[in-house]
Amino acid sequence: MAGPALTRPAPPRHSMTASTISWTDPARAQAFNAWLAPLAAQHALLPHTLRPASSDASFRRYFRIDGADGGPSRIVMDAPPPQEDVRPFVHVAGLIERAGLHGPQLLAADEAHGFLLLSDLGQELYLDALRQADAARADALMRQAIATLVQWQVRVDASTLPAYDGALLQRELALFPEWCVQREFGIAWTDAQQAQWERIAALLTASALAQPRVAVHRDWMPRNLMVSPGGPGILDFQDAVRGPVTYDIASLLRDAFISWDEEQEIDWAVRYWQAAREAGVPLDGGLKEDFGEFWRALEYMGLQRHLKVLGIFCRLKHRDGKAGYAADLPRFFQYATKVALRYRQLQPLLPLLEPLSGASVDAGYTF
Repeated sequence: MAGPALTRPAPPRHSMTASTISWTDPARAQAFNAWLAPLAAQHALLPHTLRPASSDASFRRYFRIDGADGGPSRIVMDAPPPQEDVRPFVHVAGLIERAGLHGPQLLAADEAHGFLLLSDLGQELYLDALRQADAARADALMRQAIATLVQWQVRVDASTLPAYDGALLQRELALFPEWCVQREFGIAWTDAQQAQWERIAALLTASALAQPRVAVHRDWMPRNLMVSPGGPGILDFQDAVRGPVTYDIASLLRDAFISWDEEQEIDWAVRYWQAAREAGVPLDGGLKEDFGEFWRALEYMGLQRHLKVLGIFCRLKHRDGKAGYAADLPRFFQYATKVALRYRQLQPLLPLLEPLSGASVDAGYTF
């Protein structure tokens, strides 16, 4: 999860009107209207139908606007500088289009003001579809998401993406002690506990850096995929980086908002692993030959992400006034505890998690 950039489905259409769109900055509202007016004429859009399309954990906002005479609806992004920079979004959208994948088409952009006009990928999030699906439907949807991820890793040119390097990995991990341990739970670690944490952080960072590098979406999860006829529609890709090959599959299998039993996780992980090997996704360093080694790398990568997300969700609560995300903290404590229980090297993490999760665990390590 990067930043993070999470979208929620908008309320039903009938409850939305243009009056629901508010602006705290009158000058920005004026600039937006001046930008949109000629585009509405050019693309046959109906400005009075402008309404919220989703909410977001960042400063970005998304609006939906209808086309005239039954024409296609469009999405408008409002990403106010300096909090947001639309240039990475524009760049990665181009990479997705050149890769032949299904992302929003960029129709118009005012990069200086942070306004984008995009094609509309629909209104059914993968997350909503999975929550309502029976086992067969869920399996089909996840297999499609896995197949699209493999194509993303093969086709998207990672050479122009920022490096997911050790410094970034460590900055992300640092969110956990700062915002979760200290701010959310009011716990101050001893020097010994801090040293334990630093060893765990170094171990997770080293594991990530040892993996082959591919284009990493950083939020390849059901909340950022759309169900659409052209295959899974890819959203919120502006934080893509060049980084560890297991990151996105770990994000998909151990999601922030929906969980699966481990037997199902492993089944989908094996399917990804087999498809990735056949497609030529780089799986060097033993990951190609040994699924057990691949699964270990995936779990270590997932743990790094989950610790980061624990920090991010607490930061959203305490800094940004978005307390709702904290409701999912138990899910991430469960993910983190399960992985720490399994690997002997991660043992020092357990006593750091217990005072936060409220779960007392007995260690029984596999590796």
